[in-house]
Amino acid sequence: MTSSSLRSSYKEAQERLIKWCQNITRNYESVKIRNFTSDFADGLAFCAIVHHYFPDEFDFNKLDRDNKQNNFDLAFRIAEEKAQVHQLLDSDDLIHGQLDKKCVFTYLLTLYHGLKHFETNKLVLS
Repeated sequence: MTSSSLRSSYKEAQERLIKWCQNITRNYESVKIRNFTSDFADGLAFCAIVHHYFPDEFDFNKLDRDNKQNNFDLAFRIAEEKAQVHQLLDSDDLIHGQLDKKCVFTYLLTLYHGLKHFETNKLVLS
């Protein structure tokens, strides 16, 4: 595989993952996802994704965009407890540092794989 085709595959994977995030969060008015950095900076996007699969775990509408620590910690904790998706990102780093696009992409890809069987179960139960 050439480096050009690897870059193309990576870009394609990014686009598919963004589309998945957009689809999962389409009913969350306060969440708009177009990238892997600023759109995840307050933790609400992670919370919306997790809430989509586990709506009984917390009240999304009570989350505060300005309480980033709580948002990140909540999303990562529920994802780990309910879907066994390990926290690959550190809340403090996300709040005080700059969001790393590749790290966010990697976590979201892990989240996607950890959650996709819940979607199947959700559809079967509906």
